[in-house]
Amino acid sequence: MAYMNQERKALLAPRIKAVLKKYNMKGTLGVNNHSTLVVNITKGTIPFGENESVNPYWVHEHYEGIQKDFLTELLAAMKPKDVWYDNSDAMTDYFDTAYYVDVNIGKWNKPYEVV
Repeated sequence: MAYMNQERKALLAPRIKAVLKKYNMKGTLGVNNHSTLVVNITKGTIPFGENESVNPYWVHEHYEGIQKDFLTELLAAMKPKDVWYDNSDAMTDYFDTAYYVDVNIGKWNKPYEVV
């Protein structure tokens, strides 16, 4: 059963912040519905659209270059092998994962800012 709390977020925060710093990006971390780790990218040097919801399963197909590199490293930091697992089996309608992840470029009330 997917479960995310503030303690687990605090455990993952240094890894995520290191990736943000490496790419000169600013963002916030949050927990949504006790099941999802959320990273909202607010500003940075990488050109993205003003508001985008990143599909974590299709990063390699929808992004290229520095965008793809950044998002790949960010998702790896959000789902490290020592914390995250996925034992789901869609064929038998069995879903067992550590937690879900969301990455948003900008927010509904504040667009992403390229600096």
